[in-house]
Amino acid sequence: MGKVTIFHLTVALVFIVSVSTSKAQKKDNRMAALNTHQQTLAAIAALTATGNLSELKSALNNGLDAGLTINEIKESLVQLYAYCGFPRSLNGMSTLMTVLAERKYKNIKDLEGKDATPVKDSNKYQSGKHNLQQLTGVDEKGPKTGVNAFAPVIDVFLKEHLFADIFNRDVLNYRQREFITISALAAMPGVEPQLKAHLLMGKNTGITDIQLADLANVIEINAGRTQANILRRLIDKPELPVVQSDMMVRISEIEILPEYLEEYKRILQEESSQSVKIEPGVISILPMYQKENPAQFRLLEIYASAAAYQSHLQSAHFKHYKTNTLKMVKTLKLVDMATLDPETIEFIFEKLK
Repeated sequence: MGKVTIFHLTVALVFIVSVSTSKAQKKDNRMAALNTHQQTLAAIAALTATGNLSELKSALNNGLDAGLTINEIKESLVQLYAYCGFPRSLNGMSTLMTVLAERKYKNIKDLEGKDATPVKDSNKYQSGKHNLQQLTGVDEKGPKTGVNAFAPVIDVFLKEHLFADIFNRDVLNYRQREFITISALAAMPGVEPQLKAHLLMGKNTGITDIQLADLANVIEINAGRTQANILRRLIDKPELPVVQSDMMVRISEIEILPEYLEEYKRILQEESSQSVKIEPGVISILPMYQKENPAQFRLLEIYASAAAYQSHLQSAHFKHYKTNTLKMVKTLKLVDMATLDPETIEFIFEKLK
Protein backbone atom coordinates (compact mmCIF):
# COMPACT_ATOMS: atom_id res chain seq x y z
CA MET A 1 0.00 0.00 0.00
CA GLY A 2 2.90 2.32 0.85
CA LYS A 3 4.51 1.71 -2.53
CA VAL A 4 1.27 2.47 -4.33
CA THR A 5 0.89 5.68 -2.34
CA ILE A 6 4.45 6.76 -3.10
CA PHE A 7 3.93 5.93 -6.79
CA HIS A 8 0.75 7.98 -6.99
CA LEU A 9 2.36 10.85 -5.11
CA THR A 10 5.28 10.79 -7.53
CA VAL A 11 2.97 10.81 -10.57
CA ALA A 12 0.93 13.62 -9.07
CA LEU A 13 4.06 15.64 -8.34
CA VAL A 14 5.35 15.20 -11.90
CA PHE A 15 1.95 16.24 -13.25
CA ILE A 16 1.82 19.36 -11.08
CA VAL A 17 5.36 20.36 -12.07
CA SER A 18 4.56 19.78 -15.76
CA VAL A 19 1.37 21.86 -15.57
CA SER A 20 3.16 24.63 -13.66
CA THR A 21 5.99 24.67 -16.20
CA SER A 22 3.51 24.74 -19.08
CA LYS A 23 1.60 27.64 -17.48
CA ALA A 24 4.83 29.54 -16.87
CA GLN A 25 5.91 29.04 -20.49
CA LYS A 26 2.53 30.24 -21.73
CA LYS A 27 2.77 33.27 -19.44
CA ASP A 28 6.26 34.04 -20.74
CA ASN A 29 5.00 33.79 -24.33
CA ARG A 30 2.13 36.14 -23.55
CA MET A 31 4.51 38.60 -21.96
CA ALA A 32 6.88 38.44 -24.94
CA ALA A 33 4.26 39.46 -27.52
CA LEU A 34 1.47 42.02 -27.48
CA ASN A 35 -1.71 41.04 -25.69
CA THR A 36 -5.15 42.04 -26.95
CA HIS A 37 -5.24 45.16 -24.76
CA GLN A 38 -1.93 46.36 -26.21
CA GLN A 39 -2.87 45.56 -29.82
CA THR A 40 -6.13 47.49 -29.63
CA LEU A 41 -4.54 50.36 -27.69
CA ALA A 42 -1.85 50.63 -30.37
CA ALA A 43 -4.47 50.66 -33.13
CA ILE A 44 -6.48 53.37 -31.34
CA ALA A 45 -3.38 55.55 -30.93
CA ALA A 46 -2.24 55.07 -34.55
CA LEU A 47 -5.65 55.75 -36.07
CA THR A 48 -6.25 58.80 -33.86
CA ALA A 49 -2.84 60.21 -34.79
CA THR A 50 -3.50 59.79 -38.53
CA GLY A 51 -7.10 61.02 -38.38
CA ASN A 52 -8.59 57.77 -39.72
CA LEU A 53 -11.92 58.08 -37.91
CA SER A 54 -13.86 55.37 -39.75
CA GLU A 55 -11.29 52.72 -38.84
CA LEU A 56 -10.86 54.25 -35.38
CA LYS A 57 -14.51 53.49 -34.70
CA SER A 58 -13.85 49.78 -35.31
CA ALA A 59 -10.68 49.89 -33.21
CA LEU A 60 -12.54 51.49 -30.30
CA ASN A 61 -15.18 48.76 -30.43
CA ASN A 62 -12.44 46.13 -30.51
CA GLY A 63 -10.71 47.75 -27.53
CA LEU A 64 -13.87 47.87 -25.45
CA ASP A 65 -14.68 44.26 -26.40
CA ALA A 66 -11.16 43.29 -25.29
CA GLY A 67 -11.74 44.80 -21.85
CA LEU A 68 -10.16 48.25 -22.09
CA THR A 69 -12.02 50.55 -19.73
CA ILE A 70 -13.69 53.74 -20.90
CA ASN A 71 -11.36 55.82 -18.72
CA GLU A 72 -8.24 54.08 -20.08
CA ILE A 73 -9.28 54.99 -23.63
CA LYS A 74 -10.24 58.54 -22.59
CA GLU A 75 -6.86 58.98 -20.92
CA SER A 76 -5.08 57.73 -24.04
CA LEU A 77 -6.93 60.22 -26.23
CA VAL A 78 -6.21 63.07 -23.81
CA GLN A 79 -2.50 62.26 -23.82
CA LEU A 80 -2.39 62.06 -27.61
CA TYR A 81 -3.18 65.75 -28.03
CA ALA A 82 0.40 66.44 -26.91
CA TYR A 83 1.71 64.39 -29.84
CA CYS A 84 -0.79 64.76 -32.69
CA GLY A 85 -2.59 67.98 -31.70
CA PHE A 86 -5.92 68.98 -30.21
CA PRO A 87 -7.96 68.59 -33.45
CA ARG A 88 -7.21 64.88 -33.85
CA SER A 89 -7.41 64.21 -30.13
CA LEU A 90 -10.84 65.90 -29.99
CA ASN A 91 -11.99 64.02 -33.10
CA GLY A 92 -10.92 60.79 -31.41
CA MET A 93 -12.86 61.72 -28.27
CA SER A 94 -15.98 62.52 -30.33
CA THR A 95 -15.67 59.17 -32.08
CA LEU A 96 -15.45 57.43 -28.70
CA MET A 97 -18.62 59.23 -27.58
CA THR A 98 -20.43 57.99 -30.70
CA VAL A 99 -19.21 54.42 -30.17
CA LEU A 100 -20.29 54.41 -26.51
CA ALA A 101 -23.73 55.76 -27.41
CA GLU A 102 -24.20 53.05 -30.03
CA ARG A 103 -23.05 50.34 -27.63
CA LYS A 104 -25.38 51.62 -24.91
CA TYR A 105 -28.27 51.51 -27.40
CA LYS A 106 -27.37 47.84 -28.01
CA ASN A 107 -27.37 47.21 -24.23
CA ILE A 108 -23.61 46.59 -24.18
CA LYS A 109 -22.23 47.46 -20.76
CA ASP A 110 -18.61 48.68 -20.79
CA LEU A 111 -16.33 49.05 -17.79
CA GLU A 112 -15.98 52.67 -16.67
CA GLY A 113 -12.63 52.09 -14.94
CA LYS A 114 -10.96 54.12 -12.24
CA ASP A 115 -10.68 57.91 -12.24
CA ALA A 116 -7.35 59.66 -11.83
CA THR A 117 -6.29 60.33 -8.27
CA PRO A 118 -6.03 64.10 -7.62
CA VAL A 119 -2.41 65.28 -7.90
CA LYS A 120 -0.99 68.01 -5.69
CA ASP A 121 2.32 69.35 -6.98
CA SER A 122 4.00 72.18 -5.11
CA ASN A 123 6.48 72.44 -7.98
CA LYS A 124 5.19 71.05 -11.27
CA TYR A 125 8.41 71.84 -13.13
CA GLN A 126 10.49 69.74 -10.73
CA SER A 127 7.89 66.96 -10.77
CA GLY A 128 7.93 66.86 -14.59
CA LYS A 129 11.72 66.98 -14.61
CA HIS A 130 11.85 64.04 -12.21
CA ASN A 131 9.40 62.01 -14.32
CA LEU A 132 11.34 62.73 -17.51
CA GLN A 133 14.60 61.69 -15.89
CA GLN A 134 12.98 58.43 -14.84
CA LEU A 135 11.85 57.80 -18.41
CA THR A 136 15.17 58.66 -20.04
CA GLY A 137 17.41 57.26 -17.32
CA VAL A 138 19.55 60.39 -17.62
CA ASP A 139 19.94 63.10 -14.98
CA GLU A 140 19.46 66.55 -16.45
CA LYS A 141 22.43 68.67 -15.44
CA GLY A 142 24.05 71.85 -16.67
CA PRO A 143 22.60 74.61 -18.86
CA LYS A 144 19.77 74.06 -21.34
CA THR A 145 20.74 72.96 -24.84
CA GLY A 146 19.09 72.66 -28.24
CA VAL A 147 15.46 73.77 -28.60
CA ASN A 148 15.11 74.07 -24.81
CA ALA A 149 17.81 76.75 -24.84
CA PHE A 150 16.50 78.35 -28.02
CA ALA A 151 12.91 78.55 -26.67
CA PRO A 152 13.00 77.99 -22.88
CA VAL A 153 9.21 78.23 -22.60
CA ILE A 154 8.81 74.95 -24.49
CA ASP A 155 10.94 73.24 -21.85
CA VAL A 156 8.59 74.64 -19.19
CA PHE A 157 5.47 73.46 -21.04
CA LEU A 158 6.91 69.99 -21.64
CA LYS A 159 7.86 69.45 -18.02
CA GLU A 160 4.99 71.20 -16.24
CA HIS A 161 2.17 70.05 -18.48
CA LEU A 162 3.10 66.90 -20.42
CA PHE A 163 5.41 65.16 -17.95
CA ALA A 164 3.74 66.53 -14.80
CA ASP A 165 0.03 67.27 -15.41
CA ILE A 166 -0.47 64.31 -17.76
CA PHE A 167 2.12 61.72 -16.70
CA ASN A 168 1.24 62.12 -13.01
CA ARG A 169 -2.31 60.92 -13.68
CA ASP A 170 -2.46 57.31 -12.52
CA VAL A 171 -5.14 55.95 -14.88
CA LEU A 172 -2.24 54.71 -17.03
CA ASN A 173 1.27 53.78 -15.94
CA TYR A 174 4.48 55.00 -17.60
CA ARG A 175 4.83 51.86 -19.67
CA GLN A 176 1.31 52.20 -21.09
CA ARG A 177 1.83 55.90 -21.78
CA GLU A 178 5.07 55.31 -23.67
CA PHE A 179 3.45 52.47 -25.64
CA ILE A 180 0.65 54.83 -26.69
CA THR A 181 3.14 57.55 -27.63
CA ILE A 182 5.32 55.18 -29.67
CA SER A 183 2.25 53.83 -31.49
CA ALA A 184 1.12 57.34 -32.45
CA LEU A 185 4.57 58.54 -33.53
CA ALA A 186 5.22 55.36 -35.53
CA ALA A 187 2.03 55.99 -37.51
CA MET A 188 2.86 59.64 -38.29
CA PRO A 189 5.30 60.65 -41.06
CA GLY A 190 8.05 63.17 -40.36
CA VAL A 191 8.58 62.55 -36.62
CA GLU A 192 11.41 60.00 -36.68
CA PRO A 193 13.67 61.87 -34.16
CA GLN A 194 10.85 61.97 -31.60
CA LEU A 195 10.01 58.31 -32.25
CA LYS A 196 13.65 57.35 -31.71
CA ALA A 197 13.72 59.22 -28.37
CA HIS A 198 10.53 57.59 -27.13
CA LEU A 199 11.73 54.13 -28.15
CA LEU A 200 14.55 54.56 -25.62
CA MET A 201 12.08 55.76 -22.99
CA GLY A 202 9.74 52.90 -23.76
CA LYS A 203 12.48 50.33 -23.32
CA ASN A 204 13.35 51.92 -19.98
CA THR A 205 9.76 51.24 -18.87
CA GLY A 206 10.01 47.57 -19.85
CA ILE A 207 8.78 47.49 -23.46
CA THR A 208 10.73 44.77 -25.29
CA ASP A 209 12.11 44.56 -28.83
CA ILE A 210 9.81 41.58 -29.45
CA GLN A 211 6.81 43.70 -28.49
CA LEU A 212 8.03 46.54 -30.71
CA ALA A 213 8.42 44.12 -33.63
CA ASP A 214 4.81 43.05 -33.08
CA LEU A 215 3.83 46.70 -32.83
CA ALA A 216 5.32 47.27 -36.30
CA ASN A 217 2.81 44.74 -37.63
CA VAL A 218 -0.04 46.66 -35.97
CA ILE A 219 1.27 49.91 -37.49
CA GLU A 220 1.44 48.26 -40.92
CA ILE A 221 -2.22 47.27 -40.72
CA ASN A 222 -3.37 50.70 -39.53
CA ALA A 223 -0.92 53.14 -41.13
CA GLY A 224 0.82 51.26 -43.94
CA ARG A 225 4.05 49.39 -44.55
CA THR A 226 6.12 52.52 -45.18
CA GLN A 227 5.45 53.75 -41.65
CA ALA A 228 5.92 50.30 -40.18
CA ASN A 229 9.31 50.04 -41.88
CA ILE A 230 10.50 53.20 -40.10
CA LEU A 231 9.83 51.51 -36.77
CA ARG A 232 11.45 48.27 -37.97
CA ARG A 233 14.57 50.14 -39.03
CA LEU A 234 14.86 51.93 -35.67
CA ILE A 235 14.69 48.63 -33.75
CA ASP A 236 17.14 46.90 -36.13
CA LYS A 237 14.55 44.60 -37.71
CA PRO A 238 14.50 43.88 -41.46
CA GLU A 239 12.26 46.15 -43.49
CA LEU A 240 9.60 44.55 -45.68
CA PRO A 241 9.24 45.47 -49.36
CA VAL A 242 6.58 48.12 -49.94
CA VAL A 243 5.73 46.63 -53.32
CA GLN A 244 4.54 43.08 -52.64
CA SER A 245 4.66 40.11 -54.99
CA ASP A 246 0.86 39.91 -55.22
CA MET A 247 0.37 43.63 -55.83
CA MET A 248 -2.77 44.28 -57.88
CA VAL A 249 -2.96 46.76 -60.77
CA ARG A 250 -6.28 47.19 -62.52
CA ILE A 251 -7.96 49.53 -64.98
CA SER A 252 -11.70 49.80 -64.49
CA GLU A 253 -13.64 50.83 -67.60
CA ILE A 254 -17.02 52.26 -66.61
CA GLU A 255 -19.81 53.83 -68.64
CA ILE A 256 -22.39 55.85 -66.70
CA LEU A 257 -25.98 56.58 -67.70
CA PRO A 258 -26.10 60.30 -68.69
CA GLU A 259 -28.86 61.23 -66.24
CA TYR A 260 -26.67 60.16 -63.27
CA LEU A 261 -23.42 61.71 -64.47
CA GLU A 262 -22.98 64.53 -61.94
CA GLU A 263 -24.19 62.45 -59.00
CA TYR A 264 -21.83 59.63 -59.95
CA LYS A 265 -18.87 62.02 -60.16
CA ARG A 266 -19.53 63.25 -56.64
CA ILE A 267 -19.84 59.76 -55.12
CA LEU A 268 -16.79 58.44 -57.01
CA GLN A 269 -14.64 61.38 -55.96
CA GLU A 270 -15.56 60.89 -52.30
CA GLU A 271 -14.91 57.13 -52.42
CA SER A 272 -11.58 57.30 -54.25
CA SER A 273 -10.31 60.10 -52.02
CA GLN A 274 -11.26 58.29 -48.81
CA SER A 275 -9.75 55.03 -50.02
CA VAL A 276 -6.33 56.54 -50.70
CA LYS A 277 -6.28 58.69 -47.55
CA ILE A 278 -7.60 56.08 -45.13
CA GLU A 279 -6.55 52.64 -46.38
CA PRO A 280 -2.81 51.89 -46.11
CA GLY A 281 -3.04 49.16 -48.77
CA VAL A 282 -4.67 51.38 -51.43
CA ILE A 283 -1.81 52.92 -53.38
CA SER A 284 -3.96 54.52 -56.04
CA ILE A 285 -7.55 54.92 -57.17
CA LEU A 286 -7.18 57.57 -59.83
CA PRO A 287 -10.56 58.37 -61.46
CA MET A 288 -10.58 59.89 -64.96
CA TYR A 289 -13.13 60.50 -67.69
CA GLN A 290 -12.83 61.00 -71.44
CA LYS A 291 -12.89 64.62 -72.55
CA GLU A 292 -14.90 63.82 -75.67
CA ASN A 293 -17.28 61.46 -73.85
CA PRO A 294 -17.64 62.40 -70.15
CA ALA A 295 -19.82 59.36 -69.42
CA GLN A 296 -16.80 57.09 -70.07
CA PHE A 297 -14.69 56.68 -66.90
CA ARG A 298 -11.36 54.97 -66.37
CA LEU A 299 -9.98 54.18 -62.90
CA LEU A 300 -6.32 53.32 -62.34
CA GLU A 301 -6.41 51.11 -59.25
CA ILE A 302 -3.25 49.91 -57.47
CA TYR A 303 -3.43 47.78 -54.33
CA ALA A 304 -0.36 46.79 -52.31
CA SER A 305 -1.53 43.17 -52.16
CA ALA A 306 -4.49 40.90 -52.76
CA ALA A 307 -5.28 41.15 -49.05
CA ALA A 308 -5.34 44.96 -49.30
CA TYR A 309 -7.84 44.68 -52.17
CA GLN A 310 -10.09 42.34 -50.18
CA SER A 311 -9.90 44.73 -47.22
CA HIS A 312 -10.90 47.59 -49.54
CA LEU A 313 -13.99 45.68 -50.66
CA GLN A 314 -15.10 45.44 -47.02
CA SER A 315 -14.60 49.14 -46.26
CA ALA A 316 -17.64 51.24 -45.41
CA HIS A 317 -16.89 53.85 -48.09
CA PHE A 318 -16.58 51.24 -50.87
CA LYS A 319 -19.85 49.58 -49.83
CA HIS A 320 -21.52 53.00 -49.85
CA TYR A 321 -20.15 53.65 -53.35
CA LYS A 322 -21.21 50.23 -54.67
CA THR A 323 -24.72 50.40 -53.22
CA ASN A 324 -25.46 53.93 -54.39
CA THR A 325 -24.00 53.74 -57.91
CA LEU A 326 -25.27 50.33 -58.98
CA LYS A 327 -28.26 51.82 -60.84
CA MET A 328 -26.01 54.43 -62.53
CA VAL A 329 -23.63 52.02 -64.29
CA LYS A 330 -24.44 51.11 -67.89
CA THR A 331 -21.34 48.95 -68.48
CA LEU A 332 -18.40 47.82 -66.34
CA LYS A 333 -15.21 46.07 -67.40
CA LEU A 334 -12.33 45.23 -65.05
CA VAL A 335 -8.97 44.82 -66.78
CA ASP A 336 -6.20 43.32 -64.62
CA MET A 337 -2.74 44.51 -65.64
CA ALA A 338 0.86 43.38 -65.12
CA THR A 339 3.60 45.97 -64.49
CA LEU A 340 6.89 46.04 -66.39
CA ASP A 341 8.74 47.85 -63.60
CA PRO A 342 7.13 47.22 -60.17
CA GLU A 343 10.16 48.62 -58.31
CA THR A 344 9.38 52.11 -59.61
CA ILE A 345 5.79 52.05 -58.35
CA GLU A 346 6.63 53.72 -55.04
CA PHE A 347 8.22 56.72 -56.86
CA ILE A 348 5.35 57.33 -59.28
CA PHE A 349 3.69 60.13 -57.34
CA GLU A 350 6.82 61.56 -55.69
CA LYS A 351 7.02 64.51 -58.11
CA LEU A 352 3.59 65.75 -57.04
CA LYS A 353 4.87 66.45 -53.51
